[in-house]
Amino acid sequence: MNAIVALCHFCELHGPRTLFCTEVLHAPLPKGAGDSHGQGEQVEEEEGGIQMSSGTCTHSPAEGASAESSSPGPKKSDMCEGCRSLAVGHPGYISHDKETSIKYVSHQHPSHPQLFSIVRQACVRSLSCEVCPGREGPIFFGDEQHGFVFSHTFFIKDSLARGFQRWYSIIAIMMDRIYLINSWPFLLGKIRGIIDELQGKALKVFEAEQFGCPQRAQRMNTAFTPFLHQRNGNAARSLTSLTSDDNLWACLHTSFAWLLKACGSRLTEKLLEGAPTEDTLVQMEKLADLEEESEGWDNSEAEERVPVLPEGAEGRDLTKCPTDSSLLSDCDSWQPQKLSVFKSLRHMRQVLGAQSFRMLAWHVLMGNQVIWKSRDPDLVLSAFEVLQTMLPVGCVRAVPYSSQYEEAYRCNFLGLGLHVQVPAHVLASEFAVVVEVHAAARTSLHPASYKDDQPLSKYEFTVTSGSPVAADRVGPTILNKIEAALTNQNLSVDVVDQCLICLKEEWMNKVKVLFKFTKVDSRPKEDTQKLLSILGASEEDNVKLLKFWMTGLSKTYKSHLMSTVRSPMASEPRN
Repeated sequence: MNAIVALCHFCELHGPRTLFCTEVLHAPLPKGAGDSHGQGEQVEEEEGGIQMSSGTCTHSPAEGASAESSSPGPKKSDMCEGCRSLAVGHPGYISHDKETSIKYVSHQHPSHPQLFSIVRQACVRSLSCEVCPGREGPIFFGDEQHGFVFSHTFFIKDSLARGFQRWYSIIAIMMDRIYLINSWPFLLGKIRGIIDELQGKALKVFEAEQFGCPQRAQRMNTAFTPFLHQRNGNAARSLTSLTSDDNLWACLHTSFAWLLKACGSRLTEKLLEGAPTEDTLVQMEKLADLEEESEGWDNSEAEERVPVLPEGAEGRDLTKCPTDSSLLSDCDSWQPQKLSVFKSLRHMRQVLGAQSFRMLAWHVLMGNQVIWKSRDPDLVLSAFEVLQTMLPVGCVRAVPYSSQYEEAYRCNFLGLGLHVQVPAHVLASEFAVVVEVHAAARTSLHPASYKDDQPLSKYEFTVTSGSPVAADRVGPTILNKIEAALTNQNLSVDVVDQCLICLKEEWMNKVKVLFKFTKVDSRPKEDTQKLLSILGASEEDNVKLLKFWMTGLSKTYKSHLMSTVRSPMASEPRN
């Protein structure tokens, strides 16, 4: 946490003074900072690149030596024993956080002039004007320019002080107002614990001194003598003498350093992406179904299962294929050919041609069966992965590579070998499109003219359907927007992918409205037509698209709507 924690004292002679402060350093430490394991001794650490020397800048800048006349802090003549924490020549304290490579440094004053000014102003305000009722307790103040401050004022018992007590405060300063406010309960509890410990130690010393030499009766006898003239040399005592703890500053450094680290790690920033999308819900439901199915599997049955091999793999012993990379070409011909794949929708459009791609994309969006026939399963798989990006996850039912034809109700993406026969009624149907991939002749010209598409130049693609899509047909709105994005060369592939995600979300929202309107509320057809007109989807292709995409709604969303309808509030008549 980028903050400063400081202990402040109101001196009766010199006013508000900063006694001890701990700050966080992310950069290499300045010279003159010592280690908390020893006081005033020379410490060297080669791993962190830090070298401490007791001969150069070894004391706090508050000591006011002539060589430090330009350093921030009061001069030595303006300080008394009660205003000083570390002795002359004390290098300060350092704690190293090996996990984060952060160092916590404690001095009487910050060495940086700007930080000294901020801490000094916070100290003055904390012990003068910014005081809560009763003078003891927490308070918050600050601004954007000088930082925001959490301040907790308290009293320490002193038998020689006016009123038998001295006034102190612990402040936490940072520039992040929201973070400091959110940390209020944590800081209040921990700082209150430090204060209670200091007050407990001082109370024991106070009671012992009062028992040995009561001061109240002595002061009553000198009531008419000016108070300042009755003060002896020990009146302005340091906090270490008030608590009778010589290791007080080392303990405070440990407490302040832990406070900074703990307060910084207890609150973390998280990226909130809002409610899960329909694709996310469907994927979660599929994952849950797979987990339930896997739990019901019998291990013995799983071992007896024989994998279905693609075309051309029959009669081969795959376990005997050589593993050396130079001999992989001798293995089965269906081994992955990573170069012969589609990389994006734009790539596929360049390979197939604009007219063939539009026909294929139209059938994909309408939910018709898309059949790819090829000898290369990896080519088919890559084509399906690219085409499926146009649909919601719940609308995708794919069989990547099969040895026989599968009916349309089972899958809308079907991969087949070239030898597999497709029924004649499917080939003549307007609800199916077939893409046949053959080896290209050497003299043929491939539609793609880009170097990245050269691996696919050995193939010829033929797209046929019982209901070809005319070039002048309007088509669904989302298809026209997709083609506009693909043809815009100013948009990169990543930007096109994001546009596609936004388009799918837009139309899935329309699907949700239509589902609620027709399936849940059961509105008449006249109202439905008005709704479609409002949604901008009154055309025939748009209506078919919405009805198909409705099948991709998640079970979670549907059950939520149905439970809402069954609730008592839903039974109230609409105005």
